[in-house]
Amino acid sequence: MSKIALVDDDRNILTSVSMTLEAEGFEVETYNDGQAALDAFNKRLPDMAVLDIKMPRMDGMDLLQRLRQKTTMPVIFLTSKDDEIDEVLGLRMGADDYVKKPFSQRLLVERIRALLRRQDAVAGDIVGDTEETKVMERGDLRMDPLRHAVAWKGKDVSLTVTEFLLLQALAQRPGFVKSRDQLMDVAYDDQVYVDDRTIDSHIKRLRKKMRSADDDFSAIETLYGIGYRYNEE
Repeated sequence: MSKIALVDDDRNILTSVSMTLEAEGFEVETYNDGQAALDAFNKRLPDMAVLDIKMPRMDGMDLLQRLRQKTTMPVIFLTSKDDEIDEVLGLRMGADDYVKKPFSQRLLVERIRALLRRQDAVAGDIVGDTEETKVMERGDLRMDPLRHAVAWKGKDVSLTVTEFLLLQALAQRPGFVKSRDQLMDVAYDDQVYVDDRTIDSHIKRLRKKMRSADDDFSAIETLYGIGYRYNEE
């Protein structure tokens, strides 16, 4: 049973969403502000967190920043209808997905299940000698899907599930272009729609993390209007 942390200052959302998730077989912990959630997470991390952005004491952005210092667990943001800037910033900071308020609870459940399936696949619950599970080396890059481990020039790089899957998809075929639609198919289930900006934001954060290991990292090339390509160095 996966444990989901739901963090929102709207008690109606906490009550209704937690009831829906529990009915779907999840274990749910609820918090009405970011600080309360962080205090609990410091003792034990959930399998996934669903965070509102605007909360008292500590907002969702601050909480995400603290989380990304120690964990790559999946995070979904709940954003208001007009918070486009917050959506992009949240993705760049390391959120895996976002759902706009007001939202369909069925949609949220599908997003949660999709992220957990991807996490299980990356963590090696789906085991086999396939391109997705075996260790891959491309020049200075080394990826071990069964351990969710990435290294560049021998330096470890901590990636979220989404970032890992995007890098893996690009690096599997150096020199070949992957369109944004193809990358969406890799990172998200068919029933989950995301726009081009979501993929672009994940790629920007992926590049930033790789450059933390090597200032000169340039293996991921943007082909404007087409997509992205991994160039083996």
